[in-house]
Amino acid sequence: MENGNGEVAITFAIISLTLMLFRVLYVIYRSGKPLRTEARGALSTLIVLGSGGHTAEMINLLLVLQKDRFSPRFYIAAATDNMSLQKARTLENNLVDENGVKEVQTAQFMQIYRSREVGQSYFTSVWTTLVAMAHAFWLMTKIRPQVILCNGPGTCVPLCAIAFFFKVVGVRWSSVFYVESIARVRRLSLSGLLLYKLRIADQFFVQWPQLQRQYPRAHYVGCLM
Repeated sequence: MENGNGEVAITFAIISLTLMLFRVLYVIYRSGKPLRTEARGALSTLIVLGSGGHTAEMINLLLVLQKDRFSPRFYIAAATDNMSLQKARTLENNLVDENGVKEVQTAQFMQIYRSREVGQSYFTSVWTTLVAMAHAFWLMTKIRPQVILCNGPGTCVPLCAIAFFFKVVGVRWSSVFYVESIARVRRLSLSGLLLYKLRIADQFFVQWPQLQRQYPRAHYVGCLM
């Protein structure tokens, strides 16, 4: 009797793993396709801010974003990065509609724990990465965005990884748009390389043609700065 129960458990485990594998393969196949046709209205959008040049590039990108199309907007920066969120608040406060009327602000601003601080040892970063993943899970459960915009900071990796997990388990389909920093001329950043190799990003953009030749699934969009 015990052998029979064991065989049933093994069979169930094999079937579950097989179904999960097929689901992962489907998500990878489906990623990169256009947004579903029913998503014609406004799209809740998560914007991941880095610091310094990363934030400056993202702000430039947001200046040409169709604000009515990508709304409501949620800004996330690292817990130690108040400057980036302040710049995002300034951007949102200065928004006006096509008639020149100031728009009612609906944006939300949040912070997330860093996976690894500058100069932090890789050994201790294991724990902080786990904390960041747990925090990312909580934030993604709360926000459940339809679109994620990011451009290089390590802060985006846990959020995008949770987004991919949510796709696999059917919680939410978030389309990840990754724009590699203009500072990356010959090779991708670690964040970009992870999202590219693991096929987590639905659309991957680079700002130098040699990068596109090296990573053929990327799209060359020219310099955004």
